[in-house]
Amino acid sequence: MGHDHTCTDPKHHVHDGDAFVQEVERACEQRGLRLTPIRARALRLIADAGRPVKAYELLDQMKATHDAAAPPTVYRALDFLLEHGFIHKLSSINAFVGCHHPGAAQHAVPFLICDRCQSATELEDERIVELLDARARKLGFTPQAQTVEVHGVCATCSQADAA
Repeated sequence: MGHDHTCTDPKHHVHDGDAFVQEVERACEQRGLRLTPIRARALRLIADAGRPVKAYELLDQMKATHDAAAPPTVYRALDFLLEHGFIHKLSSINAFVGCHHPGAAQHAVPFLICDRCQSATELEDERIVELLDARARKLGFTPQAQTVEVHGVCATCSQADAA
């Protein structure tokens, strides 16, 4: 899953579900990749969720519309989307989120994950990415795709506690 540049170009930044899916479709066309119906459905469900989605949730939702949505099929679709940088896996909560820059590849993607509501916020600060990359290379380490996960409590949950 080695990618060759950071995912920080504001021209390719998308939050809207439809724009996200269209950007991935464009990227697939440009790269000669095949976005099968199962891959497209998984992508759409992740885009529409607006929060990290667990694999079993995707499987349940996909079974409703695709008879062929067996676990290995869904996992292969997720592997494809991960490999090409269209989604991120948040390992600590075993969930998937869309990449804000699906047309670009990335080395490090920092996420803030709320331990109360399970929301995930992608930190779009290329200084963090550059610093991680520079420090790793200084140690002789060649970074590839990674997701940095920082756990805590989001502003919304903090405000709810204070109220």
